[in-house]
Amino acid sequence: MIKSFIALIISIIFVHMIYIGYVRPEASALIEIAHAQGLSSPRDVVVILKDYEQEICFILMLWGCFLITTNYREILKTKYLFSVDLLEDKENDNGDGNNLDVHCIIERLDKQIPKDCLSSPLVRTLRSALWRYGATRNVQNLSDAIESNLEALAVRQDSENTMIRYLIWAIPSIGFIGTVRGIGQALSQADQALAGDIAGMTDSLGVAFNSTLVALLISIFLMFLFHQLQRLQDSQILDTQEYCEKYLLSRIR
Repeated sequence: MIKSFIALIISIIFVHMIYIGYVRPEASALIEIAHAQGLSSPRDVVVILKDYEQEICFILMLWGCFLITTNYREILKTKYLFSVDLLEDKENDNGDGNNLDVHCIIERLDKQIPKDCLSSPLVRTLRSALWRYGATRNVQNLSDAIESNLEALAVRQDSENTMIRYLIWAIPSIGFIGTVRGIGQALSQADQALAGDIAGMTDSLGVAFNSTLVALLISIFLMFLFHQLQRLQDSQILDTQEYCEKYLLSRIR
């Protein structure tokens, strides 16, 4: 939570510095040149991005990218565990599940696996299932423990994605706020347009459409990253289930 808050503050500072240092001065200069020549505002990138709604959208985009990449990293750093037989016990495992030294295996997991991987879903599922089996020596309890841990993993992943979903919803909403603001400004200048000066109205309509355009493009980008994250999370659940069936349940006779 602290890291997420710090990332939000850094995003605000970074984006705002770019806006006050380059985007808004450059956009103001281009607009002044166009007005001096009697033209409407140009469609340069800096002009499209100059408003406050677009700035907020970029801040939220960077924050959302941080949240998504953090989840990416948590999944990918433990991906290698699925290719290793963590339950191999050459001294005590003779193919009979009733002779598995459960406590020895759990102790070896705690010692051999890196500390940053101990909280991985695979290790937590294995430890929970082994403890249940060691206490009851019942295969059904072992299977129930695996299933309950996988369900808890799915619920936890869904709750962790709540803020990302909110950002993906909030960014287009901020764009629509810019649209309402621009249309309101345009309607307030209707009398000038009737008098023949439509520059103010066109500029206000530009604010309306630019904010929606930028917000929708950012939302599409974040949705792509989020769907890739969900694909990885679903794959992690399936890999955990397959690993337990291959290396744990197959040892139980």
